[in-house]
Amino acid sequence: MSETGSRLRKLLESPNFDPQNYVKQLSQQSDGDRDLQEHRQKIQNLADETAQNLKKNVYKNYRQFIETAKEISYLESEMYQLSHILTEQKSIMESITQALLSTDKDETSKEMQAAFPKETEELKQRTLTSLLEKVEGAKNIMDTPGRHLVYNGDLVEFDVDNMSPIQKVHAFLMNDCLLIATWLPNRRGTVKYKYNALYDLESFAVVNVKDNSPMKDMFKILMFPDSRIFQAENSKIKKEWLEILDETKKNKVTKDRHKKEEEVPTSPVRAEVSTNPFDEDDDEQTEESVDLSLEWIQELPEDLDVCIAQRDFEGAVDLLDKLNEYLKEQPVTQRVKELRLKVDERVRQLTEVLVFELSPDRSLRGGPKATRRAVSQLIRLGQSTKACELFLKNRAVAVQTAIRQLRIEGATLLYIHKLCNIFFTSLLETAKEFEMDFAGNTGCYSAFVVWSGSAMRMFVDAFSGQVFDSQESLSTAAECVKVAKEHCQQLTEIGLDLTFTLQSLLVKDVRAALLSYRDIIIEATKHRNSEEMWRRMNLMTPEALAKLKDEMRSCGMGTFDQYTGDDCWVNLSYTVVAFTKQMMSFLEEGLKLYFPELHMVLLESLTEIILVAVQHVDYSLRCEQDPEKKSFILLNATFLHDTVLPVVERRFEEGVGKPAKQLQDLRKSTRPVRINPESTTSLV
Repeated sequence: MSETGSRLRKLLESPNFDPQNYVKQLSQQSDGDRDLQEHRQKIQNLADETAQNLKKNVYKNYRQFIETAKEISYLESEMYQLSHILTEQKSIMESITQALLSTDKDETSKEMQAAFPKETEELKQRTLTSLLEKVEGAKNIMDTPGRHLVYNGDLVEFDVDNMSPIQKVHAFLMNDCLLIATWLPNRRGTVKYKYNALYDLESFAVVNVKDNSPMKDMFKILMFPDSRIFQAENSKIKKEWLEILDETKKNKVTKDRHKKEEEVPTSPVRAEVSTNPFDEDDDEQTEESVDLSLEWIQELPEDLDVCIAQRDFEGAVDLLDKLNEYLKEQPVTQRVKELRLKVDERVRQLTEVLVFELSPDRSLRGGPKATRRAVSQLIRLGQSTKACELFLKNRAVAVQTAIRQLRIEGATLLYIHKLCNIFFTSLLETAKEFEMDFAGNTGCYSAFVVWSGSAMRMFVDAFSGQVFDSQESLSTAAECVKVAKEHCQQLTEIGLDLTFTLQSLLVKDVRAALLSYRDIIIEATKHRNSEEMWRRMNLMTPEALAKLKDEMRSCGMGTFDQYTGDDCWVNLSYTVVAFTKQMMSFLEEGLKLYFPELHMVLLESLTEIILVAVQHVDYSLRCEQDPEKKSFILLNATFLHDTVLPVVERRFEEGVGKPAKQLQDLRKSTRPVRINPESTTSLV
């Protein structure tokens, strides 16, 4: 900045600056309008410079703002997950506390049972039968021998999401299951209820719900991945439900364990040793050789239920791996098959929970890393194909949501920068996470390549809708396509090249844009040709002439100075100069949009545009009778042939990588000759 500009800046930035006094002094010191105009220009230049500095500062901090916002988003997701885990841990601690408090009451219950004789099994079954006669669709429940009623009562079911009452139900707790029946609005005889659901005691967990006015006296039943919330009539009944449910579940576990221990027979005593190798007793001896009485095996189904309830997925899979390792070389006996059936049911529940963790309904804010835990456990369970499918589906919804949330505001190029940054960054992060999670499953990589193609189609739909459907200029479209290509090249860092996919999806819209802009240039050229007077250009000021020279040099016309004269004159017509600038602009934008599939489209468009100008010059030479004008027209034809067309050929070859024979043939066919001004022959 000049010394005068520095003094002016300091004066305007001073805290005691008074605009009125400054203008008054300036008016008194100036000699006339010229001084005021010059001073005004200095202030305007200073304002422009200040605005430019502000823009640079904003752009400098723009990337930092984006990174900060991304980190805040990740932190928010992690805090959400941490809050969810703490809430679940709190519920588990409350249920454990409730269980400890009920220990003393178990002793009281035993004393009551000793003081009063127990009901006979026949009486309990008769009571259950009489109650189930009131439930529609519950006839087959009594088919299980030994099943009897423990407790029953009315409850109100609430919606888990919005905590609004859904329906009134009646619950029947039996020694091995829990029956939920809904009230019938139109009763028929003794039937009051309708069968709703039947849950095995081992398939659910009971959790106390803390009272929070007006939501009181509630407890939750967890059947992963679902859950149901019920409200008792008062706190006393709720307490009874929790205690009796817990006691009944414990009794069933104890009874099943004793039953298994009783089924373990002692070593058989054989009277004599059989020499028959096909004796069936050998099979029986083999079956008894598998020791399933270990404590950890006996408690394995219950431990898996606890791990699933506490979302300890790693612990559950570790238990399954331990069991598989123990039974790997053991014979498959009947008892092993029964154990496998129980474990397989837990594996199914665990798989459902992990599938739900990867569903798009869950929070998508954590990015690809948030799915790593569920994906890794599914792979350990042998579900790598399902894990791959769910992971890619989750990421597709996340990318689609991010694109939809992007606000369309400001210039199109700014929107495309944001769109490319969001999409290709998400694609790159997904690829890196996929490579990390499925490193040992090379068969899943083809699925990722297919998914990348579908994600690219989603991106191109949003891209084309904003760039091509909104009828943007060719220069804007070229810049947007250039930005998309540059971002796409970033994927080659991880060995993923989607450039061909991007080009194949954009080729239709780019072809239409090139042809549309070609037609616009042809129409504009024809309109200027119709008004052509074949006169030299007078640019009036040296500044305008210098600006034109700079523009032509930027177009590659290094010899343009030889066509300029003195006193701001140019020895070319306005039509030829305007055509040259427009045609070179079309060539540069076309090269930015260039795909191999568009080679002939761009080449034919250039040929058609050039022919419009060349044919007009040829026609004017043959029709013009004035010798002076004829010489001027020939000068313009020489400029087109010797200056413009070689530059077009060279620039096209540089941008495409190979020469264009059609352009060479066109230049040879339009070679101007030295003519007699009286002649009507112009071109060879």
